[in-house]
Amino acid sequence: MIPSVRPVESFLFSSTSFILARLPASLNPPQAIAMAISLPNPVYMATKIHGWQENDAEPEETFLAMDFSVTKLTEGLVAPAAPTPPDTLPLSFMDKTPGSVGLVDSIHVFRHGRQPAKIVREALSEALVFYYPVAGRFATSDQDELEVACTADGVYFIDASASCSLEDVNYLQLPLSVPKESILPYPSPDAGQTEGIVILLLQVTEFTCGGFTVGIRSSHAIFDGIGACQFFQAIADIARGGTEPLVKPIWCRDAIPGPPKLQRGPPPPLPTFKFEDTTLDISSDRINRIKDEFIKKTGTFCSTFDVLTAKVWQSRTRAIQLEEHSTVRIGFAANARHLLYKSLLKEEGYYGNCTYPMTITAPRRKVANGSLLEVISLIKNEKQSLPIRFSKWTMGDPQEDPFKEPIDHRFLSISDWSRVGFSEVDYGWGTPIHFCPVNDYNFFASCIFLRPPAPKQGLRLMARCVAKQELASFQDQLLEFATE
Repeated sequence: MIPSVRPVESFLFSSTSFILARLPASLNPPQAIAMAISLPNPVYMATKIHGWQENDAEPEETFLAMDFSVTKLTEGLVAPAAPTPPDTLPLSFMDKTPGSVGLVDSIHVFRHGRQPAKIVREALSEALVFYYPVAGRFATSDQDELEVACTADGVYFIDASASCSLEDVNYLQLPLSVPKESILPYPSPDAGQTEGIVILLLQVTEFTCGGFTVGIRSSHAIFDGIGACQFFQAIADIARGGTEPLVKPIWCRDAIPGPPKLQRGPPPPLPTFKFEDTTLDISSDRINRIKDEFIKKTGTFCSTFDVLTAKVWQSRTRAIQLEEHSTVRIGFAANARHLLYKSLLKEEGYYGNCTYPMTITAPRRKVANGSLLEVISLIKNEKQSLPIRFSKWTMGDPQEDPFKEPIDHRFLSISDWSRVGFSEVDYGWGTPIHFCPVNDYNFFASCIFLRPPAPKQGLRLMARCVAKQELASFQDQLLEFATE
């Protein structure tokens, strides 16, 4: 069972939400949705099919790429397996930041499965009885606030078949060798009429080797990373034969304190950068050696997050061309559940957004010219201010508005997916070989921490944060660190 409360060292986020949340807080839900649709990874509008469509005729759609093809066998809406309350539920202010209306895309790769689409679809239907808001639709209140209408319309589900083995497509490691649209759930154009904003879409694709993938597109307004994993753990609990989730969900969005709305001007134009991709695995031994050095020098512990964030930040700062006296920034989401559980969230099971968008600013010289241990100390010390920052933010202190910092070339977004819990999701045939978000944005610099494919130990860095002329310097620094 994955606990719904993570310790303070758990820092995780969707980079896209961190960036998009800097849009004006004054936007109403329709404006926020329209703005999100205009971005590179648009909100996907749900198509309504009345009931699950089992196709005995020709398959609906086929994606082709070289010798690779994926055929959609069936697609449609999966509703809860039993009647659910027809509630209209509020969202917290964290759920309603403009960036949260977008969908988070990820691919989860499993080595074995027997009729995985059937098993996952049936377990999904049962899990939706407990997580019935996920089967609902977004609505707008009389006060022009985003909320969830629990309509039981269902989750969009696609059953698909690939013409090759997972090995043929390198187990779908990034960068993908196939179109992401073939593995992620995009409803067919002729699927039906548009009915509003869908909360969750799934696609289970079976490969000739017996393996399968689960492609997920989920609304950040309903789940943060921990919450999404809790939901998929619930599906897995039932897929393995359980009658109910091991962790019972709670809504409790009104328990999250909402600060007064801060007035912001019009959104700044989103820049466009031509960043290059870098993927590198760092062994547990290498990370632990740095942790040991830090303990010997300071007498205190540091986390894996501290070590890798410091190294990526320092390597990028040295690689990019900035003025000597400029400042550089990193941003990441800090899990805030532990700050609310004793006072507001009385039970485990909360699956909404509960994070603080932390930004750390430092002089370029301090990051570039300092030792790695000094940069680790800088990050570690700033993290300790989380309780105070979070408290001031929820009370509406304008000086603690975490979204006031601009997004430019000096900013680097860090997302830690390694500790969210998706690597422990088991539908009955074992945990995934690997999973990864599908990140193809070029309007901010980003680095994502992932678990490397089994049986490797350590962490995988997936960075898109430097231009072509800066790539060699950035990669050389990381490679030297990884191989020392």
